[in-house]
Amino acid sequence: MRLKEGNKEKDILEAAIKVFAEEGFHKAKISKVAEVAGVATGSVYVYFKNKDDLLITIFQGLWEKLYDELKSITANKMLSPVEKIDAMLDLVFDMFTENPALALVFVNEQQNLIRTGQEGFINYYEKFLDEGEKVVKEGISKNVFSANLDLNIFRHYIFGAIRNLLHHWASDPKEFPLNKIRQNIKYLTKHGITKT
Repeated sequence: MRLKEGNKEKDILEAAIKVFAEEGFHKAKISKVAEVAGVATGSVYVYFKNKDDLLITIFQGLWEKLYDELKSITANKMLSPVEKIDAMLDLVFDMFTENPALALVFVNEQQNLIRTGQEGFINYYEKFLDEGEKVVKEGISKNVFSANLDLNIFRHYIFGAIRNLLHHWASDPKEFPLNKIRQNIKYLTKHGITKT
């Protein structure tokens, strides 16, 4: 069996993000991913079973990283619940601002993965949402956030809004710049859940 060498796996994943963003997952070809990664087409199959496996790995890595970083935010006793919500939203927007191609793949492909119930990906996504829910519960218990919040609706509202607005950004970046989306989502979220 051939040994996996260097950063080929990482190069392939980065190439897949670019190709999926430009061509869409369904139209993308493994041969194009290999070409962009600078590897032979057969090398892709050393690391990934198929194109679906590539996509799942991209999303699993995305949500695993976000979940791990959010855990350190939620565990920080120095931050108020409002500051934790702020940091959580920054975490998500920073990820996509640093990698616009990943944002496009997120917008175009995540719902399909959720519908098909891809376990490795869904587990980290749900853990991330659960961790965010802890912050809201903390804010409610400290009488900072409204007790009238439905946590299930709130968790879907945040990521539904982000996904929808990222879709608009992808279609018209001048009309919907990422920084403006970030500021407005943060404002609406924080002021919509705090007690007045």
